[in-house]
Amino acid sequence: MTTTLGGCGTALVTPFAPDGSVDVEALRKLVAWQVEEGIDFLVPCGSTGEAQTLSAEERMLVVRTVVEAAAGRVPVMAGATHNDTREAVAEARRMSGLGVTWLLSATPYYNKPTPEGLVQHFTAIADAASVPVCLYNVPGRTAVNLRPDTVLRLAEHPNIIGIKESSGDLPQVQHLLLGRPEGFAVLSGEDNLTLAILAAGGDGLISVAGNEIPALMTRLVQLGRRGRMAEARELFYQALPLLEANFLETNPAPVKAALAAMGRIGNRLRLPLVPLSEQRRAPLLAALREAGVEPAGAVAP
Repeated sequence: MTTTLGGCGTALVTPFAPDGSVDVEALRKLVAWQVEEGIDFLVPCGSTGEAQTLSAEERMLVVRTVVEAAAGRVPVMAGATHNDTREAVAEARRMSGLGVTWLLSATPYYNKPTPEGLVQHFTAIADAASVPVCLYNVPGRTAVNLRPDTVLRLAEHPNIIGIKESSGDLPQVQHLLLGRPEGFAVLSGEDNLTLAILAAGGDGLISVAGNEIPALMTRLVQLGRRGRMAEARELFYQALPLLEANFLETNPAPVKAALAAMGRIGNRLRLPLVPLSEQRRAPLLAALREAGVEPAGAVAP
């Protein structure tokens, strides 16, 4: 198992049982399938995993389950995010002790800290963590953008090894790639920018679509990293309708509906998120077929 940050990781959904609890068995099966499909690493308890609606105990349960099911075959990057730096530090310490390879920590949501506040926040997390930390810039969810100059300040910390970039701003990512120090990984956090970021020199992807089509997304990233862009482009355009359909409504509602149609999990989310609306179901399943996946049946409840 490689521990160099790069390649294709799946931002795992969190399956829920009919009573609303974490469906541990479905999660184990999902991890086993992901590993069999050749995914490079797994990312539980991110935004796709509905981490902010899980209790601290549930987040630990999810991460522990993923680590145990992966059984050392692929690295695990656990989400450790909070808008209270003290809580984020405590989460980082807890997650570091569960056998994970890396942590993923997003910018604090709602508070809208200054660049100096962001530097101090992530420095505290990196100081507390006993495993390397990957930054996560997702301004569409947090209302704060981690600009390249701030990232490059943080990249000087010996325990901060990369960033998942989900700003959707390609020039911003390019400036980050231009200025980054050696060994600092830049991963796309936007499936639909994967090809462009790989072509610009990015190191990989943390993928929503990896939940549904892990083998295709992993192969796409492998080809792009090797400079085989014509082949990577062919896979990208095969997947593109699904990459877009996964955001017909708020993530992870579409991807959970797709996985339910594939017979892998129940179609359950935690409020305030709700299952995909009925009018979006047909275009989602059509996109799934275009990506090479034939749904097993109806979207299971």
